[in-house]
Amino acid sequence: MKLRAVWFAMLVTAFLASCASLLGPRDVEIPLARLQEAVASRFPFNNRYLELLDIHLTNPHVALQPDSNRILTSMDAAIAPPLTNRSWTGNFAVSGQLKFDPSRNALVLGDPRVETFNVSGLDPLYANQIAKVGRLLAEELLKDIPLYTLRPGDLHYAGTSMIPTKITTKANALVVTFEPAR
Repeated sequence: MKLRAVWFAMLVTAFLASCASLLGPRDVEIPLARLQEAVASRFPFNNRYLELLDIHLTNPHVALQPDSNRILTSMDAAIAPPLTNRSWTGNFAVSGQLKFDPSRNALVLGDPRVETFNVSGLDPLYANQIAKVGRLLAEELLKDIPLYTLRPGDLHYAGTSMIPTKITTKANALVVTFEPAR
């Protein structure tokens, strides 16, 4: 009798494993509005950088770039040395590629790249130095931040564990492709 139960359990396990392998890729679409909310929740951002500049970032705007499969975040910036009454305003934009971080079950921004950095009223002598600080700040602020945390239902489907294998951008949404974990 025990042998029958063991054989039956092995048969059920084999059947379930074969069913899991029959599940194909599954796409989950994440709307641009949800990404905008996730990024906006990290703002306003205030930081003193290297004890030399006070940085204030506001009004993030998220856009998707389907041609390069990147996400672009632009924001307003106010920069001021702490001991003067001077300040400069402008904006900058950072793009990055999305990747999956399994430890946080989240889509994070990787490979950040400053696309534009404009500061009005800044002496050209200082513009390059401020732009360098801006690049470092962008990497610090946006690299590996969770843009979207996957729900448990995204990672399990029909009793099978799923893993994200591909992230693509459309004009108005991200599409995450999940496949059965092997």
